Amino acid sequence: MIEDPRKVLKDIWGFDSFRPLQEDIIREVLAGHDVLALMPTGGGKSVCFQVPAICMPGVCIVVSPLIALMKDQVQNLKKRGVNALAIFSGMNPKEIDVAFDNCIHGNVKLLYVSPERLKTEMAQSRIAQMNVNLIAVDEAHCISQWGYDFRPAYLEIASLREMKPEVPVLALTATATPEVVEDIQNRLNFKAPNVLQKSFTRSNLAYVVLEEDDKLSKLENILRKVGGSAVVYARTRRLTVEVAKYLKVKGIVADHYHAGLSAEVRSQKQDAWLKGATRVIVATNAFGMGIDKPDVRSVVHLHLPDSLEAYFQEAGRAGRDGRKSYAVLLFNNEDKIALRRNLELNFPPFKEIQKVYSALGSYFQLAVGSGEGVSFDFEIGDFCKNFQLNPLSVHSCLKVLEQEGWIYLSDAFYMPSTFRVLVNREQLYDFQLRNPAVDPFIKTLLRTSSGAFGQFARLNEKHIATYLKTTTGKVQKVLMHLHKLKLIEYRPVKEKPQLTFLQPRVSGENLRIDREKYSFRKDRYEFRIKAAISYVEKKICRSAGLLRYFGEKSGPCGVCDVCLENAKRGYSAEDYRRYSAKILGLLAKEPLTEKELVESFASNRKENVLRTLEYLLDECKVSKQEGKIIASSEKQV
Repeated sequence: MIEDPRKVLKDIWGFDSFRPLQEDIIREVLAGHDVLALMPTGGGKSVCFQVPAICMPGVCIVVSPLIALMKDQVQNLKKRGVNALAIFSGMNPKEIDVAFDNCIHGNVKLLYVSPERLKTEMAQSRIAQMNVNLIAVDEAHCISQWGYDFRPAYLEIASLREMKPEVPVLALTATATPEVVEDIQNRLNFKAPNVLQKSFTRSNLAYVVLEEDDKLSKLENILRKVGGSAVVYARTRRLTVEVAKYLKVKGIVADHYHAGLSAEVRSQKQDAWLKGATRVIVATNAFGMGIDKPDVRSVVHLHLPDSLEAYFQEAGRAGRDGRKSYAVLLFNNEDKIALRRNLELNFPPFKEIQKVYSALGSYFQLAVGSGEGVSFDFEIGDFCKNFQLNPLSVHSCLKVLEQEGWIYLSDAFYMPSTFRVLVNREQLYDFQLRNPAVDPFIKTLLRTSSGAFGQFARLNEKHIATYLKTTTGKVQKVLMHLHKLKLIEYRPVKEKPQLTFLQPRVSGENLRIDREKYSFRKDRYEFRIKAAISYVEKKICRSAGLLRYFGEKSGPCGVCDVCLENAKRGYSAEDYRRYSAKILGLLAKEPLTEKELVESFASNRKENVLRTLEYLLDECKVSKQEGKIIASSEKQV
């Protein structure tokens, strides 16, 4: 029996109605149809699979590449009384085994898995036994090689379709070009094309591009003019620290954030910003995913991004409450040079890739033929120091190895300490009687961590230390002692990146790289760089330019820097509508040269006619052929 989605929304989330498009997507899923949902950042994508998962009998499998986001959603669902689990790299086989069993025999409603997990024999055999009601693919653009963040492990999702052909697929993404939209549906074997899209237009968001050499002074000026909460994106970790320090000296309450900080510190900084104690957070692109803060008044990028997809997502974190907000991009000529330099840096020579791969095998002491599915804590700084390698080059090589399906490298994430009791209650009680010195410790351990017999339970060493009036170090020492005695299995806290070998290790000379695909990805990267540079160089409406990139037609927004400059010169959004209507009307009768078009208007209107023509050409509403302007048919558009 299928529950009413509105009732589920009210009972679990407390909302009386859905946001635009959410209910349409949910109704399609409940009807058993495959759906590709395109919703901008902050549009409420997660509700679109969480609600139908609860409405229907069975478990929803959610494929997501973002471990931190998976864990955050699981935690939030559990707080609302919904049983959800996540399986990701860094968990040990016993924990994974228990989680899969709970999905088969328990009342789990949502199972979050990383795409890399899907190819394992355990995952495939266990999922085959599950009553799956929906397959949700988050960040679905990752399945397309046309996209900006292709991940080969996403191709494994097609095997879920073969295993569960009757189960509908819901693919979700915030950014996708027309090529990516088509490719996602093909690669997920949609039974029929079905795209539900919310317009990417953000009428309350003013896009501003400024060419600046003194970016810090300009940033300070922007933050003083535009009040309220702000996010400032910087390219490197070092810069986040320096920029935050600069703003604090200038009297602006700011802090820095990047993936190199401990989980506890990141959480504290994020909470302070969410609550308004910190006004400005200066961060790398590690910040923002899954964070819902509606009242961000400005998002400032200090460097030109290498893709409009990434920029659109990050800029879109401003103004989610619908109030006027600003997305400002500061750039200079050095940014353009750096982007072009990155093209070569991100696609290193094959010999360099082989060298890094061989070094990984030595670093983790893996024999040739071993290591498939094994995860290791990985610190790139220590690795580079050991083998005297350039960190930038290593990072690029790791990315290539990941795209080729050899490894998977997760971002740093927090995994709390866990333990489980390996003996039965009688054996443990006997040990306590024979070792009265540790008896209070074991009692406290069991009292503060329930369900540890037979399965892993969380523990907090600091909390236990406070209760026993001792130090965290001594608590960890006792836990390790009990672990060595094989009374418990203790797994200390983790917060380092995890590197997983997805295939058995081979020798460096036997490392296979698909050169044709490698060249294709390089060409696509170059295309995205050119699109980013074009965005800042072209003097057309910023919003219209971005929307055009994502396949959506739009006239001038009237609020970006270009539109405001045009308005000063006597050319408004209303002028665009009036001039374009007349131009298209004239071209509907016959093709005309640019000179003939201009002469169809009053002589003092030449500049506005040419400006309108530039918009129409950029939007593909007209085209140039053999020296004449012709109106484009819908088919050509």
